[in-house]
Amino acid sequence: MRTLRILFMGTPEFAVGILDRLQTSNFDIVGVVTAADKPAGRGKQMKSSAVKTHALNHDLEVLQPTNLKSEDFQDDLKRLNPNLIIVVAFRMLPKAVWNFPDYGTFNLHASLLPQYRGAAPINWAIINGEKKTGVTTFFIDEEIDTGKIIDSKSILIAEEDNVETLHDKLMTLGADVVLETVKAIEQAKVEPKPQENTSKLKAAPKLTKENTKIDWDQSGKAIVDFIRGLSPFPVAWTELIIDDELKKIKVYKASYKVSDHQREIGSTHSNTEIKTIDVAVKNGYVHLEELQFPGKKRMKVKALLNGMAWKSDYRFC
Repeated sequence: MRTLRILFMGTPEFAVGILDRLQTSNFDIVGVVTAADKPAGRGKQMKSSAVKTHALNHDLEVLQPTNLKSEDFQDDLKRLNPNLIIVVAFRMLPKAVWNFPDYGTFNLHASLLPQYRGAAPINWAIINGEKKTGVTTFFIDEEIDTGKIIDSKSILIAEEDNVETLHDKLMTLGADVVLETVKAIEQAKVEPKPQENTSKLKAAPKLTKENTKIDWDQSGKAIVDFIRGLSPFPVAWTELIIDDELKKIKVYKASYKVSDHQREIGSTHSNTEIKTIDVAVKNGYVHLEELQFPGKKRMKVKALLNGMAWKSDYRFC
């Protein structure tokens, strides 16, 4: 049985659940590496990462290096002397770091590798209408998300799942897989396998303003999946033409119905009695359920229409 000294690296809430599971399982966490504090909100006050907040609340040493190749961080690495590094939603590591521990450095990725390598695997699995996803642990190498796989487990994506609900499910599943991976390394029973070579890889690139805009020329299902895959963050957006003026609208929730119609794509129909807004798409209608107008809070469409008269010439583009 190996005695492990674990250095944990992570930043967002997703990583907190995994770190907490390691602690409650009584593994020796010699330190936590996370992102530097950043200004946030209207007041631009400095905000700590979710992992830092958790670590400090549990009396763990926290490191926030801006340069992982720096002499200071290399000295910290030698001082802490971990023999295993675990990475969950952090950033790309230089070889001098991931090659340091005797038992290697492994990463938890929120997809079934080799599919959905990249920064936003949970989002893109929903956007692409996948029925199944999962988590994978793998040893880090020179490339991004390409190392030898240690373990993986799958989970079904429910039709009502959005990023928030699937994130939470995968965090729980990920904690299980990380714990099993650590125990296997502890017992020297790891048999990593190379990732399968396939020409049909689906990527999970970083989400940007450009790739989070709704394309109303797609089918109703594709549009709803797109909205689910970006809700509640970073949120799908679109532009609404109101009296020849463009307004940027965020869409948090929608459903669709297949129907034949002759309406222009993006045109809208509002039912004032039951307070609904439908958007015409090529194979039916997208039924909008939760929106956010500029400078306003997120609202259900029924509440929105209580204080707004929706005109028949309003159109999404």
